[in-house]
Amino acid sequence: MKTVILCGGYGTRIRDVSDQLPKPMIPIGRFPILWHIMKYYASFGHNDFVLCLGYKSHVIKDFFLNYDAHTKDFTIELGKKGSIHFHTDQDESPWRVTLAETGLDAMTGARIKAIQKYIDDDDFMLTYGDGLGDINLDQLVDYHRKHGKTLTLTGVRPPGRFGELVHADGLITEFNEKPQATAGRISGGFFVANQKLFDYLDQDDRLVFEQEPMRKLVADRQLMTYEHDGFWQPMDTHREYQLLNSLYEKGKAPWVRW
Repeated sequence: MKTVILCGGYGTRIRDVSDQLPKPMIPIGRFPILWHIMKYYASFGHNDFVLCLGYKSHVIKDFFLNYDAHTKDFTIELGKKGSIHFHTDQDESPWRVTLAETGLDAMTGARIKAIQKYIDDDDFMLTYGDGLGDINLDQLVDYHRKHGKTLTLTGVRPPGRFGELVHADGLITEFNEKPQATAGRISGGFFVANQKLFDYLDQDDRLVFEQEPMRKLVADRQLMTYEHDGFWQPMDTHREYQLLNSLYEKGKAPWVRW
């Protein structure tokens, strides 16, 4: 099953981290968040990716065109043609990556419509290039196939903005720095879609997937939610960038299955 990743937005809310990189290329540890997302999908056997490019697409293209140089130690002997030796064993050789230019200013709906020609299966995965989670993708796909509707989104509990206190008579008994909301869900991405989704889209650059197409899917009773109560975290702000890096550096990143 192909996995479509939206990678084309401007990422204006996180420009304070880096103004030189598109948001999917902002690193967690040594590697871009996009790489972490792809590694997570690959850990469930999904190795065929379609990247919807836009803002600073050349940065993402360079990363994959020079993937070994970006991800591995190597020795190069200058003056000798082809004399590069890569030292590490890390290898994503099963990955197949289609890099598709979907417009500099296109909104999400138009970007998805633009890659229709690359989707040749009945169903495909779809997600954003700036969020991580520990969703069980096998269960998500199974749920989607069982209900037979056009689109399944993963409903998550959004992380709280402030620290949460649990206390008794003034004595704090529990403190969570980044709690999840206890009520209500939002879309966390991690979609599974049927080919019929493209009937709800067009290539008008102003088309926002999360607006009119979603409302039409709801009206047609074609949108389902897969409830996820585990970890989910977007990277929209400098603080969230720091949080994800802290989890990764401490070896406590819930999305790491490799």
